[in-house]
Amino acid sequence: MEETIQIEQALANIQKLVDNIETVIKGKRTQIQFVLTALLAKGHILMEDNPGTGKTVMAKTLAHSISGSSDSQGILFKRIQFTPDLLPMDLIGSHIFDDIKKEFVFKKGPLFCNFLLADEINRASPKVQSALLECMAENQITIGETTYPLERLFFTIATQNPVEMEGTYPLPTAQLDRFYIKIYFGYVDEATELDIYKDYLGIQNSLNTVKQVLTMNEILFLQKETEKVFIHDEIITGVRNIVRGTRSHPDIVLGASTRSGITFLKCLKAFALVNGRTFVTEDDLQTMSRAVLDHRLIYRNKEARQKALEQVVSKELDRLRKLNLNAAN
Repeated sequence: MEETIQIEQALANIQKLVDNIETVIKGKRTQIQFVLTALLAKGHILMEDNPGTGKTVMAKTLAHSISGSSDSQGILFKRIQFTPDLLPMDLIGSHIFDDIKKEFVFKKGPLFCNFLLADEINRASPKVQSALLECMAENQITIGETTYPLERLFFTIATQNPVEMEGTYPLPTAQLDRFYIKIYFGYVDEATELDIYKDYLGIQNSLNTVKQVLTMNEILFLQKETEKVFIHDEIITGVRNIVRGTRSHPDIVLGASTRSGITFLKCLKAFALVNGRTFVTEDDLQTMSRAVLDHRLIYRNKEARQKALEQVVSKELDRLRKLNLNAAN
């Protein structure tokens, strides 16, 4: 009985958070769901698209929707604008000499926060991008012989411009692998865009006065509930088959790793909960596969990117649908 009440409360809180974000972000329900999926899976998300599509506003709205240790205090939100002249110490922090103590003390950088917006991450050099690796993978930062733990709730939303644009550096494979999900934010449809133009002042005001609808502890609770979501053994097998299928496909040079498969499972559970379910379906597998796996793969050419992963996933979905797992659930 208590467990039922908890899951009902969890689903209600997720819907409350989605509704609150949609007061600012119009016509982006799918993208909002992907962002929350990465958050509940205890991962990070990379959003790619041209400037001006709402990626930064999305990150700010989510962060402002969550309160910290008290109702009046928000969570610690930091924004880093990545530029070619940025240095690793600008993210991590540095040792500064204290005249009073007569010793060097460590001054923490913006990575020590709850929500990090890494804006236009691919405009910085690979050396700076690599400064994010440890904190995103292990929730800690090591400087010299000292390791500093990050906050229990640490979530990175990174945005990047298309790599074809001038002044960008492609993210290395190791960096991309740290992002659970990569999505393309995209433009809104015609009707939504017209509504935005008619009420842009109201939307801007909504951003400045976003309500804090959930606490940080409630987000941590949602992350725990995500781990309880049921996933059928055959779907786990399906994830295994898809991951291994990417390694043997002739048009994929570098396939998905075992870590990718684990990430896939976490995201499937989170996506199910975000959509109001306590179990994963094969449709979730289809919806999440590109968002979770595509950026981890290296294809032979651009044409292969359009069809190779889809072929691997479609083959496995055919097998699962014959088993009719939805009826079992």
